[in-house]
Amino acid sequence: MLKPTYPIRTERLILRPYTPADLDALHAIQSLPEVTRYLYWGPREREQTQESLTTKTTQTALLEEGQTLTVAAELAATGELVGDGMLNWISRIHRSGEIGYVLHPDHHGRGYATEIGQALLRLAFEGLDLYRVIGRLDARNHASARVLEKLGMRREAHLVDNEIVKGERTSELIYAILRREWQTPG
Repeated sequence: MLKPTYPIRTERLILRPYTPADLDALHAIQSLPEVTRYLYWGPREREQTQESLTTKTTQTALLEEGQTLTVAAELAATGELVGDGMLNWISRIHRSGEIGYVLHPDHHGRGYATEIGQALLRLAFEGLDLYRVIGRLDARNHASARVLEKLGMRREAHLVDNEIVKGERTSELIYAILRREWQTPG
């Protein structure tokens, strides 16, 4: 079980639960085709973003496997919402989970996704006592693959043409890191 103490601070970000006041900022992210290009869902209308936000506001702790914790990521200096991160508790028995992140394109290339990922791995390994954490992504998403590599995760699988996403056959990469690897980076 994991009930984080919020806010979670990184070097430049504040990670916190979503609130209803985040609707405009979240919609500014989720409505962009370049944000959803490699995701299972497409650009969202405001009503769809509202539904997404309603779900996100309830994802503040991990009480049982199968649940997802989602954090809003805002710039510590300005309070601007730049994206979010998620930690999914896959299995209690196998002590496994999955991390993910989404950022507004205006904030790509600045290391924010890596900061979010580092905080999520700390929650996974220290807070939830997981043994193994994965990251899954569309094989075309080279920027996200670089983030996972910066986090010390290794590419374990390239699933060729394994899914149909938005009517298109796509391939998937799976990265992973074990607790002992995270504790001794390098």
